[in-house]
Amino acid sequence: MMHNRPHTTVVLAMSADGKIADFRRSPARFGSGADKAHLEEQIAASDAVLIGAGTLRAYGTTLTVSQPILLQHRIKRGKPAQPVHIVITQSADINPEIKFFQQPIERWLLTTTMGAGSWQRREQTLHSTGLTPARECPPKFEQMIIFDTPTGKVDTSAALQHLASLHITRLAILGGGELVASMLQLDLIDELWLTVCPLILGGASAPTPVEGVGFLSQFAPKLELLEVHQVEQEVFLHYRLQR
Repeated sequence: MMHNRPHTTVVLAMSADGKIADFRRSPARFGSGADKAHLEEQIAASDAVLIGAGTLRAYGTTLTVSQPILLQHRIKRGKPAQPVHIVITQSADINPEIKFFQQPIERWLLTTTMGAGSWQRREQTLHSTGLTPARECPPKFEQMIIFDTPTGKVDTSAALQHLASLHITRLAILGGGELVASMLQLDLIDELWLTVCPLILGGASAPTPVEGVGFLSQFAPKLELLEVHQVEQEVFLHYRLQR
């Protein structure tokens, strides 16, 4: 762990021109089977996965560990079959009808006081109006983690220290670009796995792996290249943040 927080690894696929989705921000499904297997390996190696609410809204689901060998390795290490999937959001504006809430995983919500209240009111409305059929599992988060900054945003630094106290030692960051940017700004990223896929998306408004305001070149986070792998037409780049 770094600074009493989990070790963090960003895992993203991007086009050859550095876009993680098209200009409509459609779900990015341009990665190959090899890229999906690589992503699953990184998820299986983690204690928890962190996903921005925007990414969750785009896909409606998260990726679970399905390869038998990866499941066996987790069980042999005394871990549950699936890592915890944590949604980080200021507002908790999440559609309770998405398939994410039916997946066989443990879900945590990392949010603000305002977001927690919003989600709790939504849950109460679903129960009181009977909108969730009895035969279905009601949408829920097994744990709600609330940390506010003075400006009313999620206090990610404090939240990661709390995750460390819950024995989360390795955390996979699956996007999106705003989340990665905010964590880089706070020096909360340790490694990045970037898959370069053979297509050009273009578009000034198409999202990139790191959104936000950006960094001046003299203050930009510097990377150390650890590994390069080519699988058919894709290139897998493994970086470590220099400190």
